[in-house]
Amino acid sequence: MANYNPLKIEKKWQKKWEKAGVFKAKDFSKKSKFYLLVEFPYPSGTGLHTGHCRSYVGMDVIARKKRMQGFNVLFPMGWDAFGLPTENYAIKTGIHPAVATKKNTDNFRRQEKMLGLSFDWSREINTTDPKYYKWTQWIFLQLFKNGLAYKEKMPINWCPSCKIGLANEEVIDGGCERCGAGVIKKEKEQWILKITAYAERLIKDLDLVDFPGRVKTSQKEWIGKSEGVEIKFQITNFRLQIPVFTTRIDTIFGATYLVLAPENPAIAEIKSKISNYQEVRQYIERAKSKIERERVSIVKGKSGIELKGISAVNPANGKEIPVFVADYVLMNYGTGAVMAVPAHDQRDFDFAKKYNLPLVDAIKPVGSEIGGSGKAFEGEGVLINSGKFTGITSEDAREKITDWLNSKGLAQKKTHYKLRDWIFSRQRYWGEPIPMVRCEKCGWVPAPEKDLPVKLPDIKEYKPSEEGESPLAKVESWVKAKCPKCGGEARRETDVMPNWAGSNWYYLRYCDPKNNRQLANPKLLKYWMPVDWYNGGMEHTTLHLLYSRFIFKFLWDIGAVPKQIGPEPYKRRTSHGVILGEGGIKMSKSKGNVINPEEVAKQWGADTLRVYEMFMGPFEQMIAWDEKGLKGARRFLEKIWKLGNETFKTKGSAGLNNLLDKTVKKVSDDIDAMKFNTAVSSLMEFANAWQADEKGLGKKEFQEFLKILSPFVPHLSEELWGMAGFSGICFTQKWPKVSGKSVKEEKISLIIQINGKMRDIIEVEPGIGEEKAKKNAMSSEKIKKWVDGREIKKAIFVKDKLINFVI
Repeated sequence: MANYNPLKIEKKWQKKWEKAGVFKAKDFSKKSKFYLLVEFPYPSGTGLHTGHCRSYVGMDVIARKKRMQGFNVLFPMGWDAFGLPTENYAIKTGIHPAVATKKNTDNFRRQEKMLGLSFDWSREINTTDPKYYKWTQWIFLQLFKNGLAYKEKMPINWCPSCKIGLANEEVIDGGCERCGAGVIKKEKEQWILKITAYAERLIKDLDLVDFPGRVKTSQKEWIGKSEGVEIKFQITNFRLQIPVFTTRIDTIFGATYLVLAPENPAIAEIKSKISNYQEVRQYIERAKSKIERERVSIVKGKSGIELKGISAVNPANGKEIPVFVADYVLMNYGTGAVMAVPAHDQRDFDFAKKYNLPLVDAIKPVGSEIGGSGKAFEGEGVLINSGKFTGITSEDAREKITDWLNSKGLAQKKTHYKLRDWIFSRQRYWGEPIPMVRCEKCGWVPAPEKDLPVKLPDIKEYKPSEEGESPLAKVESWVKAKCPKCGGEARRETDVMPNWAGSNWYYLRYCDPKNNRQLANPKLLKYWMPVDWYNGGMEHTTLHLLYSRFIFKFLWDIGAVPKQIGPEPYKRRTSHGVILGEGGIKMSKSKGNVINPEEVAKQWGADTLRVYEMFMGPFEQMIAWDEKGLKGARRFLEKIWKLGNETFKTKGSAGLNNLLDKTVKKVSDDIDAMKFNTAVSSLMEFANAWQADEKGLGKKEFQEFLKILSPFVPHLSEELWGMAGFSGICFTQKWPKVSGKSVKEEKISLIIQINGKMRDIIEVEPGIGEEKAKKNAMSSEKIKKWVDGREIKKAIFVKDKLINFVI
């Protein structure tokens, strides 16, 4: 018998699969469709990492099983290749982003094929391909034409070192992701998408999908729906009312000051009455330069300045209260103004203590007195010091105070969202050009759809400019254009789209990747969509998921995708856990503990890597890499290789056959539940039982075993399948069915071990107790041979699984 040589076997079968085209999905097949999606990767220069492998192998296991169960499986792959990381790499190395992208995608594709992943490569897409981003631009034009894309001057995150605008996700702990320099705020015109128009639907439609609870929660928290009351605070001696949104109107009698955001336009309206306006103006400028995360941080002390000469009237009690401007209040949350209730809000409490402002208790806990603990009481209770509402509960007070102030024209119920419109401009080179031109006469005019794609020009100098404009602004021959509306001179938009743009709709393009006439054929979209199962990183279950759901809903609204699909693109969304380095330390180049999957596959075999990544722990949990586990996975495959090279009889062991039947059920159920580690464990247990059973495995049963092994270990399974003389390709066979006997569990297979090594398998009643199990085990002739004349020190019993005698 030849030794197990995974590299030779794996290359052989990868070529055969590709030549046979066995991974291709068939449009309009009569089989039931199953669309399985993994997040397409950013193709970095370092190639695949262990996290990619964990997700891709897990979903590949599901894809292979579904095909064997008779489904027409769409399991595609592509590249999310536009964006800042590639541009950073280009600036650092001098390699043009297009060249780097080509090199990296070629490497990723090679590595993914090396792992035996069953992707349908005929549907490969790349966000940097003009044939693809033509439709990304088309989507932008539809957003503009429907009033959901607009341009506005606003403060953005700005890196003074890199001279570039940054998205919130590109700011890490207050510093630039690229260079680490402190980020400031800078006013700049930006293209913005009106995602807020979809806020309510993005929450409501979560009821239609199978997402984990934590994912739905993250979506809802990011959107941040708040139902409350908008109250008008009158500025004293001024014809100006400041609207304030609150969810706790029951505390209004305790409001002792008003706080405005530095950007609140009311400040400019009343500046003539502000006696310390120069001081206020300087504070506002400092506040505007801070990034949002710094302003709202609960760690740093809150700062603010009083608008001297200005006061407001508390509409509940008619008392005049001072007005402050403070950086912790943001214009894009609520109304940009806050009624401060220091007795019942800890943030307001801390601010009031700092500036020696009064505290008025408006609520006390039921059945107790006011605390005096040095903290704000933020709970609900019974109102005190609240005029005619004193003595009623917080819940009743919210309704009654709202009605009372509403009757005076000072309050109305409102719903607010924390979600803000999506800043869509990036002042860089490597991204999709925004297909708009600026005409002095006509304003912003969209490029005609027939002229799409507006191609990204090939330029040598792609570093950001000192002025903070996109490098495209220097390409005068590209910037100059004709106005599509009047024919006059115009200039192209030089900002590009964010790296999110191409990933918001890529799942649709997989359905019809080569269509040059439309985003995708509606008939194909109707056949394949929605995605049945989408797996990706936990870090993408907020923004990417939210943005892609928004874009899909918009396309659904305008009829770009068929109504029959429904308003959600994904039926099910799951996530995989991060893989840490040895010892549970995060992998990083600086620590020298990064695991290269290609090197692992070359040393141990791709099948070993696949088995280990599935066996190492629960799929959704964070887990540390351990080379001992890798060695164990290789030993398991070597055992299978040795057992699979035996001569098979017509009939094997009855106990082994029954155990196989139960293993089929266990593996089937575990794959569907993403319990890949316990599925592999049951395969290992079966191999141990097979090795210990003198009667061995029948030829038909060997076939069934290879079928359930093949999703995890595709190359070795195919090799053994062929060596045994079975016809066809293993993973194109029908998935085994479980016999009625095993399902009913009239008997179970109890493994008997001596000093941890399997020596026999016996049939017993399910739920058998330890004493009876011992008695049955000791009646086995095989076990008698091992224990006769020897002392049994102890017995280890695992109900319905095994009994181990230590002698």
